[in-house]
Amino acid sequence: MSYDLNGAAPVTGGIKIAIDRGGTFTDCIGSHPDRPDVVIKLLSVDPSNYEDAPREAIRRVLEAYTGRQISRDAKLDTSLIESIRMGTTVATNALLERKGQKCALVTTKGFGDCLVIGNQSRPKIFDIAIHKPDVLYEKVIEIDERVTLEDYTEHPEKFKTQVVNNNNNNDDDDLLIGLSGEVVRILKRPDLIKVKESISQLYADGYRSVAVCLTHSYTFPAHEMLVGEIAIELGFQHVSLSSQLMPMIKLVPRATSATADAYLTPEIKKYIAGFAKGFDAGLGRTGVAGNADTTTRFEFMQSDGGLVDVASFSGLRAILSGPAGGVVGYARTSYDARTKIPVIGFDMGGTSTDVSRYGEGRYEHVFETTTAGVTIQSPQLDINTVAAGGGSQLFWRNGLFVVGPESAGAHPGPACYRKGGPLTVTDANLLLGRLLPEFFPKIFGPNENEELDISATEKLFQDLTNEINAEIGISSSNKMTVDEVAYGFIKVANEAMTRPIRALTEAKGYDTSNHRLATFGGAGGQHAVAIAQALGIKQILIHKYSSVLSAYGMALADVVQEVQEPSSVVFTESSRTVFVNRFSELKFKATKSLQDQGFQSDHVEFELYLNMRYQGTESALMIIKPESGWDFKKSFVDQHLQEFGFTLPDRDVIVDDVRVRGIGKSFQLSEPSVDEQLQKFAINQNRKKVDESKRMSTKKIYFEGGRYDTPVYKIEHLEIGDKVSGPAILADGTQTIVVAPKTTAVILETHVIINIDDDDDDGNENLVKANDAKSQSQVDPITLSIFGHRFMAIAEQMGRALQKTSVSTNVKERLDYSCALFDANGGLVANAPHLPVHLGSMSTAVRTQAALWKGKLKNGDVIVSNHPQFGGTHLPDITVITPAFHEDKIVFYVASRAHHADIGGILPGSMPPNSRELFQEGAAIKSEKLVSKGKFNEEQITKLLLHEPAKYPGCSGTRCLPDNINDLKAQVAANQKGINLIDALIAEYGQIVVQRYMIAIQENAELSVRNLLKQVSHRFDGKLLQATDYMDDGSPISLTININGDDGTAVFDFAGTGPEVYGNTNAPEAVTYSAIIYCLRCLITDDIPLNQGCLRPVEVRIPKGSFLSPSGSAAVVGGNVLTSQRVTDVIFKAFQACAASQGDCNNLTFGIGGKDEHTGEQVRGWGYYETIAGGSGAGPNWHGTSGVHTHMTNTRITDAEIFERRYPVLLREFSIRPGSGGAGQFVGGDGVIRDIEFRVPVQCSILSERRVYHPYGLAGGQDASCGLNVWVRQVDDGQGHKSERRVNLGGKNTAVMKAGDRVVIHTPGGGGYGNVQAEPGVDGRKQDARNHWRAQGSVSIYTSTQETN
Repeated sequence: MSYDLNGAAPVTGGIKIAIDRGGTFTDCIGSHPDRPDVVIKLLSVDPSNYEDAPREAIRRVLEAYTGRQISRDAKLDTSLIESIRMGTTVATNALLERKGQKCALVTTKGFGDCLVIGNQSRPKIFDIAIHKPDVLYEKVIEIDERVTLEDYTEHPEKFKTQVVNNNNNNDDDDLLIGLSGEVVRILKRPDLIKVKESISQLYADGYRSVAVCLTHSYTFPAHEMLVGEIAIELGFQHVSLSSQLMPMIKLVPRATSATADAYLTPEIKKYIAGFAKGFDAGLGRTGVAGNADTTTRFEFMQSDGGLVDVASFSGLRAILSGPAGGVVGYARTSYDARTKIPVIGFDMGGTSTDVSRYGEGRYEHVFETTTAGVTIQSPQLDINTVAAGGGSQLFWRNGLFVVGPESAGAHPGPACYRKGGPLTVTDANLLLGRLLPEFFPKIFGPNENEELDISATEKLFQDLTNEINAEIGISSSNKMTVDEVAYGFIKVANEAMTRPIRALTEAKGYDTSNHRLATFGGAGGQHAVAIAQALGIKQILIHKYSSVLSAYGMALADVVQEVQEPSSVVFTESSRTVFVNRFSELKFKATKSLQDQGFQSDHVEFELYLNMRYQGTESALMIIKPESGWDFKKSFVDQHLQEFGFTLPDRDVIVDDVRVRGIGKSFQLSEPSVDEQLQKFAINQNRKKVDESKRMSTKKIYFEGGRYDTPVYKIEHLEIGDKVSGPAILADGTQTIVVAPKTTAVILETHVIINIDDDDDDGNENLVKANDAKSQSQVDPITLSIFGHRFMAIAEQMGRALQKTSVSTNVKERLDYSCALFDANGGLVANAPHLPVHLGSMSTAVRTQAALWKGKLKNGDVIVSNHPQFGGTHLPDITVITPAFHEDKIVFYVASRAHHADIGGILPGSMPPNSRELFQEGAAIKSEKLVSKGKFNEEQITKLLLHEPAKYPGCSGTRCLPDNINDLKAQVAANQKGINLIDALIAEYGQIVVQRYMIAIQENAELSVRNLLKQVSHRFDGKLLQATDYMDDGSPISLTININGDDGTAVFDFAGTGPEVYGNTNAPEAVTYSAIIYCLRCLITDDIPLNQGCLRPVEVRIPKGSFLSPSGSAAVVGGNVLTSQRVTDVIFKAFQACAASQGDCNNLTFGIGGKDEHTGEQVRGWGYYETIAGGSGAGPNWHGTSGVHTHMTNTRITDAEIFERRYPVLLREFSIRPGSGGAGQFVGGDGVIRDIEFRVPVQCSILSERRVYHPYGLAGGQDASCGLNVWVRQVDDGQGHKSERRVNLGGKNTAVMKAGDRVVIHTPGGGGYGNVQAEPGVDGRKQDARNHWRAQGSVSIYTSTQETN
């Protein structure tokens, strides 16, 4: 068979090939200096035709360039190929499907369960059947070795141990200076004989890949290297040392990264070896699977956007190999360094939608991300998967249109793929005419030769439309059409995608409207206009290779060598030379590596970075070297101001890491930039309306309001300068671009540009007209679904504004706050983030204050309150409430609640374990104007926080007034942000419509709860639901639930609950409301709006004077963190939903300093607070989960290495407490053991429960073990001999502990479910669909931090 070369001679060499092997399709671009590019697109998996898609694509490229047929069985001629560049999903798929190499983990004694526990949070806060992703290793062994850091950063005097010549003056061999500059103390050296025995046993058990991560190896890698040498000596084929992969502090992410590398790299190597067998000679600089004298470069794209030779490619850096190519592609083709207009990348394919940002001429990286439930510490481009792409499934749930996160995947795929799949976004586009079957590959049906099946799509949409119309019961004249339903899903999908895009940009201090939108991927062109309009973006860029842009990005990319070392040095004028020298050393290493890959020194460039943060914070920023000079500090301060809105001039700036990015320049882009082409058009005035003769056909396409006659153009038939006015469809064999009404497409040499007309709203794809008859007369379910997203987006943007302008660690880094929107009556409309304990209580506070100030508030007034009897939970949570006016009438409220680090009282932190009266817990504010007519009342709030609490015996005022003031101002600013956003919403839709949907979204949640209660009543035959449980002091919590099965209402009656206690486990009424709304949400398995409607069907009766409704002077700090958990257990017990979880937060505090009891003076010190995980309860078809936080809390634990860097402690053990979960057909989760040794004298306090009453089992399941708090005292017998004495601290106690003393917390397990004699149950827990999303960048990091604070 011959190929037409148009008269050109066959190519004899110099072919460059770039490939992106995606989940559904493999894209390939072949290039040669003397020939046009060759573009190949084929299925990634097609075993009946070829074994390997990338190799098949190369074969086809070679055929095209040589003009001769090449057999699929023949080895490909490498002499024709100059280079192969590839991005692959091999590592990603192995991680998602858990099909990597069998591997083991070697770690320090006491930390064998560190990856099982992780950061102790649960992935989804409303799942009582908690599903944590499985660990990647199959076996773990612990090595009896230990090092720690000698100094600690919270030292009041900032003391530094001096070590001379890496050894101190006392010749102490156990003190060394680590790579970070920190002083390391060796506590226990490994016994190499025992280590060898353990590693040998692994080898005997069939392990050939091993990961090694020992504590503090980021700065002291010697012990890790010894273990690694033994493993290599014993014959292990792959050894991953965490200190070599990514020498950054944090044990858990580093251990996960090492394990991921050991799990994935062998799979990568296996794939590469198989791929290379299809060539006649070796590939890459070392000649993979062939002769080392190779001339064909073979490079893989890494997650950081740089290429690397095949010999150095690892699984750890391959996770985002494919998507990274797309970012490089749009960055190189859509950004102009002269105009500096930033670009948002929107990559919507068949199985995922990824967004990213490129600005300032460099890539944005993140260094700790979670993919498929695995937290990885490695530089990755900040790519965020925000939806499941065209495969996102469509649902009608609880009166709302819902899109995703479930995906139809490649198999069965959308309904139109002829495999019996569900309705998806792709189907909606097909039905509306926005996806044209004639332009889609004919690869469907049993013989893979049929086009998309629109009839299957039409049938399922008709069925769904009938269901929706029947359920909403509207008149026949107003029934929804199939088109309206499909279009409704498109609008909801677009709204859901714009939220994280806005978050990605605004979180870094940028305005989305100042960007361009670069869209690519097969489905991107169908949604680009709507996405741009929603974000305020005026111009869309679509490259000619947009459907294969990831492959094109491979061709444009540079080879990169990253070198990084840890640091702990303060950046000053005197330390600047230290960094200059370290940069020189790292540049040398990077240069050598690039030279080994064939680059000359004059083709190597460098980016120099310092990872910097203010002392006492964790908000580190990666700062690139200034263009002139070495003043990194100024650049850091400027960027901190840009991202966070403030600076801390009195604090030192710490350098955590020194990083060099060596870049081997290998490709110069020859095409002109977009701005150069636009400038050329502006000068020549040669844009012209497209000639009608180029129209291929006319289709009826659905846009806002109905179907329009829409011309269809083939992109290849259009000429440079052609101007196409919308509506129109531009298409070729790989993509469809929708040009909406009132937008204009212009054809450039390299791009299609779509300009958004901002003068006319008629073409706005997202608009619901305020004067729309349907929106005026009744609630439209599409609009309701969109408003659900809009209201939540407002609350989220309030939260980002609060984080950006706050100062304290609690708010800025732990994100311990909630922001919410309320209707004119104080009813909750939307709350973000979802802190369970804030869910119902914020509304109680707003409604209380609204009633108190009725008729007295003016525009510009802001209220502040934290008192338990006025809707507060505990005193550190301060609520700021702002009314919004329209024509002198309050139309809605916004509020923000933030946890302040200190507000006075008897102990620093304002959470004393032994408080008896409310005044001992700090400032209690019932109701005050924080702002009056726009003026911040600093004098009054200072009096309330600083002076009033100090009037009580043994109490102090706030110990951090400046932080309090700054955070309160930030809360006021966040509230104003919310008001401005709702004002904009009212301007867009009209006040009547906005207020109607504020009510409607609550009615929707109410309907969901009513349906739940009806189902429960039916299940229990209308019987009363009753439950009682006891606090450890014997106080009962009794609950009777009387459900009306006819109307779905219920009475929650707590009659029989014990009286107020003389302690701090009293819980304000608001806490019980929060527990009820949390439990109801957990029992409804679908996502529903969380708002006041959830409580409308419920009447709550709490006896006055009980410890669930205490007096105004009762201490309450334990009620928020302990009693709330027991109330939750009681509610679930009444519903027979699941066995008891640990029912506790295990609140541990310790520190030094504070008010001197003799002199009254304030002594400088430090304090630490943590909550500790336990076991979760089993349920009707699931086992409990071990070592996890449950119900009303989801707080992360501080990483072991950070813990020991900050404080004078030694974490001896953090492990699962085996056997502590209750037995049963389904077994309860186990608690944990946390063993902390103090290296200096401290005051230590524990506030805990379930030390007397066991977490109950259910349905025949057995109770779990109680917790136990042990003080291990070092006792001197007076003769120089020390012995250990173990003392039970009880559930609530405070003790002064000496250096060498330990506190060992054994947390409770979760109860079992079902008779232990029954056949063991098969676990029915479901994994979060989002675990299958490939890229979890900064947006996901922010969200998970919000939900785990």
